[in-house]
Amino acid sequence: MTNTTTVLISGASIAGPALAYWLARDGATVTIVERAPALRPGGQAVDFKGETHMELLRRMGILEEVRRRQTGGADVTFVSRDGEPLAVMPGEFTGGDLEILRGDLSEILHDLTSSTCEYVFGDSITSLTETASGVHVTFEEGAPRTFDLVVGADGIHSNVRRLAFGPEKDYVKHLNYYYALVDMAPITHEAVGYNEPGRMVQVGGSKSPTFFVFSSPELTYDRYSADEQKRILLDAYRGLGWRGPEILTALAGATDVYLDSIGHVEIDRYSTGRVVLIGDAGYAHTLGGIGTGLALTAAYVLAGELSQADYRTAFDRYEKILRSFAKGAAQGNAGRFLAPRRRYGIWLRNLLFRKRFLLDRMAKEGEKRAAGQHRLPDYSFA
Repeated sequence: MTNTTTVLISGASIAGPALAYWLARDGATVTIVERAPALRPGGQAVDFKGETHMELLRRMGILEEVRRRQTGGADVTFVSRDGEPLAVMPGEFTGGDLEILRGDLSEILHDLTSSTCEYVFGDSITSLTETASGVHVTFEEGAPRTFDLVVGADGIHSNVRRLAFGPEKDYVKHLNYYYALVDMAPITHEAVGYNEPGRMVQVGGSKSPTFFVFSSPELTYDRYSADEQKRILLDAYRGLGWRGPEILTALAGATDVYLDSIGHVEIDRYSTGRVVLIGDAGYAHTLGGIGTGLALTAAYVLAGELSQADYRTAFDRYEKILRSFAKGAAQGNAGRFLAPRRRYGIWLRNLLFRKRFLLDRMAKEGEKRAAGQHRLPDYSFA
């Protein structure tokens, strides 16, 4: 990559701005296009595990700011229908070494890059046409432009992947669960979880929205309609026990709703021509606990390889390195763990929470899968 390279990144959440930081540091001209009208605040807590992730945050100069805003994983008490405590999920089991709200991390990364990169909010790519010298891009709102490279950092439902590789159904495997995050009136200040077969709700805790996980075959709905997503949730949780009536009343009045499937991306190659995928667009495993650290790792590696070679060679090297980092992403299904479909499964999961040595072993395995102990390559710009 030369210092005159122009790069278009689709997606302004985590992977996109992280990549933009490293590319701009190496001299590239970077534009980030984001469909949403602004950064999305709040969201679920995301975490970093292991020294590799800490070193990445340190190299980017944001480790202390992330620490300042960390939420600190709260213990979640799972209760019976009558509200009696059944088990406690320790905060450190889900919170990693360092936990922060996704929206806060996105804001930190935006602040880090806003002076060196161009951000275009409220727009989306409509076509990609590769030529001998670049990629001709058209947009819903803006005028057509040509870039040397295009990066899909736009999540599991990647628009860039659809345009450059093919329809979503060819690459995303639905794992028969959905999850939702809803900002709604507080039910309790303590973090409490409640299960019934095939559905779970978690309320309270540190600044996080109410969290729903439920079993379901694949649904067809408008992912940009809060009312439609809310209707699905209300149907899925009709008749909920414990404090269900309170929860459903608060849910009915909520305006900020995010619902999505739990799924996994399966793709043979992360790039095609001058287009490359990064983050959840290329190797998502929803709620797997490794996506954020992996996104930062991928951003560093992709920019580093582009700093050393032409894009074809760099994409090949990125592919080889990231496959080893991302292989753990294909394991497990958080939906089955959080919302078992049978009462026996709920009982067994709660029993696990009472066996600390087993939890510690699972946490260590999770850290290994998160690539938190892999050695980072060294690049000249870092």
